[in-house]
Amino acid sequence: MSLLIVLAALGFLIFVAYRGYSVILFAPIAALGAVLLTDPSLVAPMFTGLFMDKMVGFLKLYFPVFLLGAVFGKLIELSGFSRSIVGAAIALFGPQRAMLSIVLVSGLLTYGGVSLFVVVFAVYPFAAEMFRQSNIPKRLIPATLGVGGFSFTMDALPGTPQIQNIIPTTFFGTDTWAAPVLGTLGSLFVLAVGMAYLEWRRRAAARNGEGYGDPATLVNEPAPFAGTHLAHAGIAMLPLLLVFVSNKLFTLGMPHWYGSEHSFVPSILGSAAPVVQDVAKIGAIWAVVGALLVGILSVLALAWRPVVTQFADGTRTAIGGAVLAAMNTASEYGFGAVIAALPGFMMVANALGAIKDPLLHEAVTVTGLAGVTGSASGGMSIALAAMSETFIANAQAAGIPMEVLHRVAAMASGGMDSLPHNGAVITLLMVTGLTHRQAYKDLFAVTLIKTLAVFVVIGIYYATGWV
Repeated sequence: MSLLIVLAALGFLIFVAYRGYSVILFAPIAALGAVLLTDPSLVAPMFTGLFMDKMVGFLKLYFPVFLLGAVFGKLIELSGFSRSIVGAAIALFGPQRAMLSIVLVSGLLTYGGVSLFVVVFAVYPFAAEMFRQSNIPKRLIPATLGVGGFSFTMDALPGTPQIQNIIPTTFFGTDTWAAPVLGTLGSLFVLAVGMAYLEWRRRAAARNGEGYGDPATLVNEPAPFAGTHLAHAGIAMLPLLLVFVSNKLFTLGMPHWYGSEHSFVPSILGSAAPVVQDVAKIGAIWAVVGALLVGILSVLALAWRPVVTQFADGTRTAIGGAVLAAMNTASEYGFGAVIAALPGFMMVANALGAIKDPLLHEAVTVTGLAGVTGSASGGMSIALAAMSETFIANAQAAGIPMEVLHRVAAMASGGMDSLPHNGAVITLLMVTGLTHRQAYKDLFAVTLIKTLAVFVVIGIYYATGWV
């Protein structure tokens, strides 16, 4: 019964998310409904002590990233830089290669360390403009961003600084460049199959006479450019390049400037306890926030006239979207924490132990828990915290290097995590102004490709021994 309760809560949340209802409301209802059916006395303690604690903790860490990412994306749009870059990309790749252009741009940003959520806000104006000019259906934008930003550069490509590639290092004693051959081959598989799928969908839409969409029904469309002329594409790319470089420099500099830990005493009346910051954990977020501020200031400096005329209205819209997106994702985070604390969830984790092959056991466990929690990093953290010693022992008995365990865990976390209730999926759809009914089918296809890539990599390792 405890297992059925967990599955019912997950199924309910997926259903309401797909139907377009707010997960801010229904994530706590689903989570606490599961608690009520498991142990009614724990409803109130779980709500304040776990759900709200995790939800607020997420906002504390990541809301500045959502806020500044949304403002940066809006300024890129208002400045006309998105149109400049789109025009240059069309000239370089041709109007029929719009999808490839967006995949490469979003992939470059995520591999450079820019947060996945920031990439959504920053790249969407380019994608919308390019898809409109190429007459490609808008409903394919989320899947295109998914291939570029939420797949191989997130967890497969060696050296990626995304959290999904960092978490395994603490469990297996590896580094982010673990299993470079397998990671590269897995990345090429996702990129090739993902692009083939997107092109197939584009051609099918063209045969059916489907264009970008009816302007009267489209939501969250980028505002028209208010200036008199467009900047050169090189100038338009400069803010993105500055975000890329600044994020790298700040990431490297934070430990040198603050050390591994920093504390200060607030200047208030009476005695106050020192405020301690774990720079090792928070430094990456400080770096992204600093990089986004550099990007915003650079846009204002380079395109003050076209931006200032629409700054108030444009940023108001961006901030509203950022608040909603952050709350949606934080509510999902709280849901995952509550579900992970229930007995039924442990039954799922323990049942996966029946798989005998070490790599298959790890892959299915990590991607399964990522799917249940709706979080790649959350599902992998839970799986590795509970079972990493088992994974290591089984791998050592089979002569499998720790680097392979690292790469399989990272890639598996980015598989079934992107079910309809995933916070990044909901944010992506909200920013693009689309619903699950309109766009999730193609996002799910990308999810299947990502999941399949893990097992392709396992097969390559067993067939060749490459690491």
